[in-house]
Amino acid sequence: QVQLLESGGGSVQAGGSLSLSCEISRVTYTSYSMGWFRQAPGKEREGVALIGSGHDYTEYADSVKGRFTLSRVKANNTLRLRMNSLKPEDTAMYYCVVGLVFTWNAKSYIHWGEGTQVTVSA
Repeated sequence: QVQLLESGGGSVQAGGSLSLSCEISRVTYTSYSMGWFRQAPGKEREGVALIGSGHDYTEYADSVKGRFTLSRVKANNTLRLRMNSLKPEDTAMYYCVVGLVFTWNAKSYIHWGEGTQVTVSA
């Protein structure tokens, strides 16, 4: 069973920075996609940043391009999401995900972490 251990998050004022980490273990797939989705109260889950396991190709949602950076530490298969210039609209529960398809469709992701809260105050 794939395990996703998230850490980071918290509260910050607008313009500040936060980092999220997700240690991914027990993955038996040969090729898979990883990344972060988020969900704000009353809204649907939306993709934030994705990366592929084999090539480290990354994609970002338009709303976070230029502000967020997704990286991967291969030694321990840990994803790191660095979030700069945070805005109040970035406030959400952030989820680490693993799936077999590189897609922005949340329903395609098989494994989800428990989530970590990010709150940005104006």
